[in-house]
Amino acid sequence: MKKSNILSLFLMVPLVAVLAAGTIVEKFHDNDYATTHIYGAWWFYILLSLVGCFVVYSIVKGKMWHSWPRLMLYSSVLFLLVGGALTAWTGQHGSITLHPGVRTVAIDTGEGNTSALPFEVELKNFEVVPYPGTHTPMDFVSHVIVEGDNCDISMNNILKHRGYRFYQEDYDDEGNSVLSVAHDPWGIAVTYIGYVLMALGIIGVFVSPRSRFRQLVKGAAVVLLLFAFNSASAAPRTLPKATADKMGQIYVLYKGRVCPMQTLAKDFTTKLSGNARYDGLTPEQVLGGWMFYYADWADEPMIKIKGDDVKAALGTDSKRVSFNDFLAHRELFEAPKGMPPAMGGAMPAAMGGSNIKTKTMRAASEKFNLVQMLLGGKFVKQFPVADSTGAVSWYAQNDELPFGIPDDDFFFIRKQLSYCQELVVEGNFEELERVFDKTIKYQQQRAGKVLPTQARFRAERLYNSLTTGRWLAMLAVTLGLVFFALAIFTASRNTDGKQRGWNLVTAHIPAAIVLCLTLFLLLIFILRWVAGGHIPMAGGFDSMNLTAIVAGIVSLAMARRYRMAPSIGLLAMGFCQLVAMMSGSNPPVTHLMPVLSSPLLTLHVTVIMLSYALFFFISLNGLAALFSPSRAAEMRRVSLLMLYPAVALLAIGIVIGALWANISWGNYWSWDPKEVWALITLIVYIFPLIDFRDDVRPTAFHTYCFLAFLSVIITYFGVNLILGGIHAYN
Repeated sequence: MKKSNILSLFLMVPLVAVLAAGTIVEKFHDNDYATTHIYGAWWFYILLSLVGCFVVYSIVKGKMWHSWPRLMLYSSVLFLLVGGALTAWTGQHGSITLHPGVRTVAIDTGEGNTSALPFEVELKNFEVVPYPGTHTPMDFVSHVIVEGDNCDISMNNILKHRGYRFYQEDYDDEGNSVLSVAHDPWGIAVTYIGYVLMALGIIGVFVSPRSRFRQLVKGAAVVLLLFAFNSASAAPRTLPKATADKMGQIYVLYKGRVCPMQTLAKDFTTKLSGNARYDGLTPEQVLGGWMFYYADWADEPMIKIKGDDVKAALGTDSKRVSFNDFLAHRELFEAPKGMPPAMGGAMPAAMGGSNIKTKTMRAASEKFNLVQMLLGGKFVKQFPVADSTGAVSWYAQNDELPFGIPDDDFFFIRKQLSYCQELVVEGNFEELERVFDKTIKYQQQRAGKVLPTQARFRAERLYNSLTTGRWLAMLAVTLGLVFFALAIFTASRNTDGKQRGWNLVTAHIPAAIVLCLTLFLLLIFILRWVAGGHIPMAGGFDSMNLTAIVAGIVSLAMARRYRMAPSIGLLAMGFCQLVAMMSGSNPPVTHLMPVLSSPLLTLHVTVIMLSYALFFFISLNGLAALFSPSRAAEMRRVSLLMLYPAVALLAIGIVIGALWANISWGNYWSWDPKEVWALITLIVYIFPLIDFRDDVRPTAFHTYCFLAFLSVIITYFGVNLILGGIHAYN
């Protein structure tokens, strides 16, 4: 092995080990502890200094001034290291608490230390701006005076003044505002120069005629996963499908936004049964059954439970129980009075007292109390009431109504559900549908200005109808496994005379399926975009859905030159969809958190997901090559062709994320586990580009690339499920 290879390996292994250890330390302590004892320790600075020395050695040894792309890439690393050091040594970060009408200069820099601003900041007032027609915060705004100038500070709208930057951080009920303060002119300037050099170097790698990338060919690959199926039994009584569908068109306030009742019904059904449909019934029919045929549904074993502690508490070995099973042990699961369950999230640990200690017990308690809340008439908030200022609040039938509400509205709210129950008992579903229509008209009259547009409303209903289970993911994974296995089988055999027939089976048919699936997922993406009013890229489901779309597009683009691409793409898409639905069915469309309302987020997620999709292809291409040693050298060229853009996209994605973080909360790098593992992944995948030459055995290269994908798995799943941090999809 060359001396430079040994040096890079000598530095890469301890650096990756230290970075990974830092994320584990943060898991058991906190970010400040890990930053102080790991990332801010003197020995860590020495390690980074050695990396810098190796970069300088590589520039001189390799005479990189003859290759400007490589020179810029290596130089960018030096600037990033120096910029980070300047930020740590000369930058100033802290927070400032503002009280209305009080001029303030004191910055809290942590651990009881303070410093002073060279100017005064005065808070005029703080404002929480809600989404129209709801009490869900859309933005947080501090109206301040700085040296005589009136300024507004809000999420993604910072204040810059005399080298200081102010970011909205927190507030309290007394109208006080907490701002983050950053003063780091030298570190940011040098770091941004490093970002520019990196971008220019990456461009040079792809456009320079002398680069190694321009001499490569084409390729791609992918594998893995799982099957499952559901059993069914005779369902209890419920509303006719058409009547339930009409009920699903009623507006409700759910999770801080106005949406069709269909969305609430889908989440309710998924929460209880683990699937958006139950025994062939639509979500609206399930919700309607619980509302109007309680006796039937209370005995129905549709509530899915997990955990031996839950089963022991209920005295059963079954995976599904009825509501009556819970009622027999209600003291173990009932929430304290006045504390409602939270749909789609974990219940507070204190919700059920001393009996609810484990995650599985909390989940079971949440399901039990969800039904309790529905039966108590305080779950479905479908009645809008405007106050004297015109602000609209939404109420359920048995909520405490505001004083002064008109008598007609009062009696309509109190009696509507009871009248619907009478019609159900009579079997008069035609009149019941008319009552639902009247309810919708009532809502439009009382809250017309804050209701979603018809385009958004219909988009959400269509989205809900198209995403009702895991069957599509299961089908894609199953077909992907079949076609991928056939592709490996034919690739390892010399079947030249039968190649045309095998191409139809292993390339053309899966390519057609990939095209259809990609178009379907694009439709889902667009519907979520229209319904939510923002580009859907902020959560686990959204990111995996985007990865599946990217995998489909990449595999179709490579299909003509690489016969395995469609089968690999199909398997990748199925795997992504399966992972997206692992924790239940699709999450509801929700308002976007204020800090996430940035175009840089969209770009950051898109670029990162593109890189992950390419790494997935590279990993499975390596696995396929290990089964086809006669084609391993050719398939290495395929992996290298994808490895260059994959590494470039990951580096660009990290930079965009750093820019977004710096704009949003004043710190371009915070040593969060997601950031650290993204950096580890970049280091792991850069290594074969700089140290694996053509004299390295293809099998060694493919084995490395297959195992390297573990870093991506930890970055995405390990951080979200185990390590946590501010980037975790909770």
